[in-house]
Amino acid sequence: MIREVTVYGKTVEEAIEKGLKELNVVAEKAQYEVIENAKKGFLGFGETPAKVRVYCEMNASMKAVDFVTTLVKNMELDVEVKTEVVNGKDVKITLVGEAAGMLIGHHGETLDSVQYLANLTANKGDEDREDYSKITVDIENYRAKREETLRTLARRMAARVRKNGRNMTLEPMNPYERRIIHSEIQDIEGVSTYSIGSDDNRKIVICLEDKVKKNK
Repeated sequence: MIREVTVYGKTVEEAIEKGLKELNVVAEKAQYEVIENAKKGFLGFGETPAKVRVYCEMNASMKAVDFVTTLVKNMELDVEVKTEVVNGKDVKITLVGEAAGMLIGHHGETLDSVQYLANLTANKGDEDREDYSKITVDIENYRAKREETLRTLARRMAARVRKNGRNMTLEPMNPYERRIIHSEIQDIEGVSTYSIGSDDNRKIVICLEDKVKKNK
């Protein structure tokens, strides 16, 4: 898939720089075609800018960034889309701006949906592809804050279970959040966890270790 923009500048070099910025790509991964060179004119009259077509083959991460950028633009949100390459090919997309908060949703549900669609757009659901990229979408470091909140919750509920001896059932969580709870409880002596329910209604139960069920 080719992505391209047509840009103008006082010089060809300036136009190319604008094109690279719009495409959010480095010069080594792009190509350009000079449609029209800049003309100086005479005494300030007849001056015309350089017109350049800048284009590149979109890889998985670029498709994800393009999807998120287009989403924000279509929603008319004053949000800046920043990207960071992790481990050479995985990409973290961070949305910055006061309006970005509305994309978090209840316990990050909207943010998770945006991230899911970004990954789907980038990889078309095929994790075996050579250029597969894991896409993470974050807002105001929400994911790290949410993880710490869940770990704190796990420790607090575990303390109640140890004190009262009664099971504690948490609210439904997605697989990623359930893994955080399970992980935190593993390090607490005397308590364990298992899951009940299915799909969007799957919940974690924290119990005394000697009462743990086999259907985790």
